[in-house]
Amino acid sequence: MALGAVPRLRPRLPHGRAADAALACGVFVPVAVGSLRSLIGEREESWSATVVGWTLIIAACAALYLCRRRPVVVAAFVLAATAAYYLVSVYDGPLMVAFVVALYVVAARGHLQAAIALAALTVIATGIGTLAGNHDVNGVAVFMLTGWLVGVVALGWVRHNRLALARESEERAATEERLRIARELHDVVGHHLSLINVQSAAALRRLCKNPAKGAQSAQDALGAIKSTSRDALRELRATLGVLRQVDEQAPVAPTAGLDRLGELVASARLAGLDVRVRFSGEREQLPTEVDLAMYRIIQESLTNASRHAHATVVTVGIHREARQVTVEVTDNGQGPAVADGGTPGNGIRGMRERAHALGGELTAGPGPDGGFTVRGRIPCTNSFRNGACSPS
Repeated sequence: MALGAVPRLRPRLPHGRAADAALACGVFVPVAVGSLRSLIGEREESWSATVVGWTLIIAACAALYLCRRRPVVVAAFVLAATAAYYLVSVYDGPLMVAFVVALYVVAARGHLQAAIALAALTVIATGIGTLAGNHDVNGVAVFMLTGWLVGVVALGWVRHNRLALARESEERAATEERLRIARELHDVVGHHLSLINVQSAAALRRLCKNPAKGAQSAQDALGAIKSTSRDALRELRATLGVLRQVDEQAPVAPTAGLDRLGELVASARLAGLDVRVRFSGEREQLPTEVDLAMYRIIQESLTNASRHAHATVVTVGIHREARQVTVEVTDNGQGPAVADGGTPGNGIRGMRERAHALGGELTAGPGPDGGFTVRGRIPCTNSFRNGACSPS
């Protein structure tokens, strides 16, 4: 917002009990104005009948205060009060408006069958009154009343469906966001913790075998653990900062991408993996989301190869084409990478979700010559913007 600009004030609609009270008062005012001729002018009925009629008007409109909490009960009560009013009073007031509003709320709250039953009961009762000699309502009026009630029920049901669809969309978006956060935390924390676990286990093993000669190796491993834990904390802090969406300028790590592949390979080599990387194809800069997805796929594959498959050699192939980028990670491990409990973990599923979210695909399974192979493909068009292409 520009400096000195005056913010636009938007009217705030009432909520909760205030909205219920506004509904009841909003209906009572026009009904009362339309029924004033029973209090002024020439008398057509006794004062006792007028008092009873106004009591029914106030009761029906006041019941709308509870309409959102007990829609069916309130609508039935308003219908009964409206029917009694038209039987007692000789003045044809607009109290039917209160029942129409209550009927709409019943349908909007999802009680379609109750709304249809109340509307049908109203039409039937009005028709019986017409046949019994009520000359104020004829067949045309009954037909028009039927159309109005059908329309009110239909509008209420449409409103209910729209709100249900909006809630479903919000729940789906929240679920997708939770999955994205879980996937990101898994990739950031899981990889570094796996490397720390492997490096510390290797240091302990060397110290136990040969305490004298293993001291230097243990020192190197502890240095690698220190570096890996620092990277883990930095990336975790950066991820949490994005999730909090804070404004303070906290120190954050650079965005993960293939330009940091060297650091990833170096940490994997400290864990005992012989990692070989091959690039082929074009070398244009990738979009940020594609670059991050490729980095996370390689990161998770290296983690699985070191921690679960017990591999010693891993080959990473990255092929960049005009319309897609492909990564293939192959190891010489003992077979499919599984979690410690013996069941497939969340890593492969997370990699597959990343690829699918960008319109790509990912396969993972035993390689033709043994070991395990992860192959991911993410499409990328030739529409350049600021030197980078956009995912299709």
